[in-house]
Amino acid sequence: MRKNSIKNTRINAEVQRELSNILRGGIKDPRVAPMTSVVAVEVAPDLKTCKAYISVLGDKKAQEETIKGLQSAEGYIRRELARTINMRNTPEIKFIMDQSIEYGVNMSKKIDELTRELKDEE
Repeated sequence: MRKNSIKNTRINAEVQRELSNILRGGIKDPRVAPMTSVVAVEVAPDLKTCKAYISVLGDKKAQEETIKGLQSAEGYIRRELARTINMRNTPEIKFIMDQSIEYGVNMSKKIDELTRELKDEE
């Protein structure tokens, strides 16, 4: 895997910021959960494709529905992205569910439970 250039890193950050704005304000699909966030974005060096890692606060069904809603709204999202970011090519977006935030919250809860149990034993 090759290292990201400075230009590619800037494009990733800009696309992530704009995707977050579009998800926050523009999508009217009821399947998309209100607590949806863009964790990371990887735009290919040729600017043709983009992987957007999405995190959804909710159960498994809410996560699946959100991904389906985002996939059906991809055309609208690409058009808004093209309107707000001046790029040679507007990348084709692939939405990927990211479990890292949920995993971190669960681990934090388990650590808190363990520390509570250890204090109770003392």
